[in-house]
This record gives sequence, C-alpha cells and structure tokens, in this order.
Amino acid sequence: MQLTRFSDLGLRVLMYLTQHDRALPVTIAEIAGQFQVPHNHLVKVVNRLGKLGWVAATRGRNGGLRLAVPAQSLQLGQVLQGLEHSTELINCEDPPCTLRGNCLLKVALNAGLAAFYGKMDDYTLADVCGSRTGEAIITLHRQFLDQQTARH
Repeated sequence: MQLTRFSDLGLRVLMYLTQHDRALPVTIAEIAGQFQVPHNHLVKVVNRLGKLGWVAATRGRNGGLRLAVPAQSLQLGQVLQGLEHSTELINCEDPPCTLRGNCLLKVALNAGLAAFYGKMDDYTLADVCGSRTGEAIITLHRQFLDQQTARH
C-alpha cells in the first residue's frame, strides 16, 4: 500500500502546524516552500483539511493557517481516512472482474486496510511530532522568518 501524494502533504501540513503559536499563523506559501511542492496543490490539501475541521484558515494580510484541534486529539488513522479518496484497495466492479463473487481477495485486502487504519489510530499527530521532528519543524520556521526579515 502506498499513500497518495495528497495524504502525504496533508500529514506534512498538520505536522508543520503543530509547532506554531496560534498568534503567529503560517501561510500556505511558507509550507509550499518548505516542502517544495506546488502552491496550487497545497491549496487543495489545506481546503480539505479545513473542511474536515482540522485546520483553521484566516484570510488577509495577517492571516494564515492554524491547527483547529489539539494535535493529541488527531489520530493518524482518522487523518488518513479523511484524506484518502478511497476506502478500498481494489475495485472489482470497474473494470468488472470475472472472479467477482467467487474471490476472497477483496475481503482480505479490506481486512488488511482496516487493520492498517486501526494501527495508525494508536498514534496521534502529537506523537509523531515529538522531540526531533518538532525541533526540525521549529528550525525550518525560524529560517523562513529570518529570510522574510532579511528581504524587508
């Protein structure tokens, strides 16, 4: 199994936002630059995170992104299910599989996927953003702020 790029970016955005003071919002441009991803793609990811209620976005000059919920309340399985477009690994209907109705592969794969999401729910966003990860994010943000200050 491989996560979609969309889910990967969604996790990175959430992780990045865990380390920031609510008084100092982070912009999409900052995150796009930090992870070297297209701004337009990140806008779609952030939009989904907002619709799921996990990220709050404020428009305007002093606007930006903030976590809308505590990081310790976001289980990774829940996040991945919210970000992934499909809850099944295979589709036996399109194109129609000639083994459909006589095959247990889909049952086995669905059980494995449920186990994966269940195991991911053992971890929260806060768990994966501890110590070294959190410190790396803080360093990235400081470097970004220093670059912005130097430009002005």
